Amino acid sequence: MMKESEFKWWQKEVVYQIYPRSFMDSDGDGVGDLAGIEQKLDYLQQLGVGAIWISPIYPSPMADFGYDVSDYTGIHPLFGNMEKFDQLLKEVHEKGMKMILDLVPNHTSNEHPWFQESRKSRTNPKRDWYIWKDPAADGGPPNNWLSEFGGDGWELDEQTGQYYYHAYLKEQPDLNWRNPEVHEAVFKAMRFWLDKGVDGFRVDVMWHMIKDDQFRDNPPNPDYSPETMSPYRKLIPAYSTDQPEVHEVVRKMRQVTDEYTDRVLIGEIYLPVEKLIMYYGEGNKGAQLPFNFQLIGLPWDAAKIFAAVNDYEGALPEGAWPNWVMGNHDKSRLATRVGKSQARVAAMLLLSLRGTPTMYYGEEIGMEDVPIPPEQVQDPHEKNVPGKNLGRDPQRTPMQWDDSSNAGFTTGDPWLPVGNYGQCNVAGEWQKEDSLLSLYRKLLKLRNTEPALHIGDYFPYKCQDNLLSYFRSDGEKTFLILLNLGSSEVTLQLENIRENGICRLGTVRSSEGEEISGEVSLAPDEGKMLQYNNAYKELTGKDVGAR
Repeated sequence: MMKESEFKWWQKEVVYQIYPRSFMDSDGDGVGDLAGIEQKLDYLQQLGVGAIWISPIYPSPMADFGYDVSDYTGIHPLFGNMEKFDQLLKEVHEKGMKMILDLVPNHTSNEHPWFQESRKSRTNPKRDWYIWKDPAADGGPPNNWLSEFGGDGWELDEQTGQYYYHAYLKEQPDLNWRNPEVHEAVFKAMRFWLDKGVDGFRVDVMWHMIKDDQFRDNPPNPDYSPETMSPYRKLIPAYSTDQPEVHEVVRKMRQVTDEYTDRVLIGEIYLPVEKLIMYYGEGNKGAQLPFNFQLIGLPWDAAKIFAAVNDYEGALPEGAWPNWVMGNHDKSRLATRVGKSQARVAAMLLLSLRGTPTMYYGEEIGMEDVPIPPEQVQDPHEKNVPGKNLGRDPQRTPMQWDDSSNAGFTTGDPWLPVGNYGQCNVAGEWQKEDSLLSLYRKLLKLRNTEPALHIGDYFPYKCQDNLLSYFRSDGEKTFLILLNLGSSEVTLQLENIRENGICRLGTVRSSEGEEISGEVSLAPDEGKMLQYNNAYKELTGKDVGAR
């Protein structure tokens, strides 16, 4: 087994996603900002996370709340200025943490100077920086590609008589990543932030970046259900996403980050595991962490999750590092999906699997989706495709810091409604030993201090009824993680374990310190982490190679 010193920070630390509009507002305008993040760095440090990922803070018309970038090397005045950014980065590093920025290279705003030039004429030097095509024979769009946010993926530019492609809003034209000049322009922006000391990037919609060079029609989706699915799902995006040439682009992005010491490249990729792992690249020279979203999309079912974890572990390329995500700014909140009781079990799962975990702000206090009245809807996806619960506002609501007005997030009017902060807030949960926040703090502390949990190997054990279990071992110490994903008690026979275990941490605090041998019972919605003072082989008699 490798020594702990041989692992990189991005393999050992827990990443915490901050949606900056909603984290902390320092100036009373109702929108979170960089100064607000700075105010809460002590909290993040005491929580135990090692890296923060900040969603886009660049200048933007905010058609898609920052994911429509008009300047890759600036700061939107809503969030602060470059001086404030530099100060925040300095303080993050002084506290021993890392900062990851969002990079949005698939598309820009239609107000970006590059696009303003590109649309001037068909002969403009920047015309080929975007994806322009002549109309079809009938004058309509060049092919049948759709927008993720509803409607057609092509927009006609009356001035030049051609269509441009936009995978998202028409205000977000896609860059042409087959053009080397685009590569150099975006790589220059990456180096701007890397020169400042940013520790890496999370790359937005990485799998979208290259399109089929023949612009073939996407095939129909035989499983499409108009009642429950987005119109985008009418077609399978076989030619508008995940093209083979994208891996060369990712490899070049990695080369840029590798020019600097100890940086990380994370990819947002919603694909099945067999396709996801391709983004590690040949020789693991692609993204170090292609985001693994299985725990967001899978049913909360022990057998299915156990199978998915093992399939993923088995599919990883040699030397590739796993990662796990439970929630983000695009998906319904964890506590809403699995329920408040199971949120405790989910926390233990996320923070004990092998690989880098990413938490979403508010997850640690059990924030839930907040219903948004129609007149307060902000998300363009919900506005374009109403009535199908596709809107992302419910999971982007302000962080609930305390039980004062507006949850302590702002002294002004919050940009989105605030959730149930009277019963669910940081200040209240921080003081309660049995709170979800206290459990997260203990989990993070245990994970950070025990090499078996942050760099150790993974060995599956048993999946029975609603209970799944697995070992983590670093060659010296072993933990057995037992998780009851159901609402009835489960008893498990602990076969082939030669030592009594001590419950080091439980979702039910009274179980901690308990000595366990022979069999173990878990109450509904309970998780336990048993510690053994022997390595996996000595503990079970099984060879490490026989996983």
